[in-house]
Amino acid sequence: MKKELIVALFQKFEEACYLYEGIECWSARELQEILGYTEWRNFLKVVDKAKTACENTGIVVTDHFVDINKMIEIGKGGQREVDDMALTRYACYLIAQNGDSSKNEISFAQTYFAVQTRKQEVVEQRLLDVDRVTARDKLSKSEKKLSGIIYERGVDDKGFAVIRSKGDKALFGGYSTNEMKRKLKAPNSRPLADFLPTLTIKAKDFATELTSHNVIEKDLTGEIQISSEHVENNRAVRKMLIERGVKPETLPPADDVKKLQRKLEVDEKKLLKDVKKKKG
Repeated sequence: MKKELIVALFQKFEEACYLYEGIECWSARELQEILGYTEWRNFLKVVDKAKTACENTGIVVTDHFVDINKMIEIGKGGQREVDDMALTRYACYLIAQNGDSSKNEISFAQTYFAVQTRKQEVVEQRLLDVDRVTARDKLSKSEKKLSGIIYERGVDDKGFAVIRSKGDKALFGGYSTNEMKRKLKAPNSRPLADFLPTLTIKAKDFATELTSHNVIEKDLTGEIQISSEHVENNRAVRKMLIERGVKPETLPPADDVKKLQRKLEVDEKKLLKDVKKKKG
């Protein structure tokens, strides 16, 4: 494909992009022309294939293919309303994947939207990774806070470990901390939370914060009282999760949060290095 055509197509795709309800979109009517389809009905056949592909991946089709109306010019200054669609970047990618790849426009679009979609996926995954690392750090701070509170109320480190273990058993429907480690194939020497998904980490954190609050509010002392409080809080959090269709003990394990944290730190260093190069 000639460089001139690549530049021209890139510009067309960039200029056709607009915001629909705050989301980056392309008009199906405009995309039809850019991709070299002269007949709307022929282009709709490709769109239908793309919708099927979207549905097969378990993604809600109407989140990416939104039916709208559009005014087009006719005759001498006249206008009429026609059917159109607001297409997200992902929708455009699927359309390109289901188009006639012998067309230069389709071939270019496949690469253009694949690269951009991949960038979006990378950004989204990084945000999810950051959220998990942040949640794990928050849980560590909450547990440290609770440990400090109950230490002043007659509970030592050994007692705190027992209280935390009983809390886990209440949260995970009877599974002990060590049983959950075996279930998730987590090393015995590592904290269970390092291999839990973000939702479960946040659930543990919420229960821990509740215990810290109630130990002070109810003026609880000793391992028995505080342990009972922590168990009840974890049961309450579990009940809320179950009512929402989530069984924490059945959720799949997540990647080692320590490795994830190191990866994020390496990525950040690379990013800063790239920024410095550009400035230089």
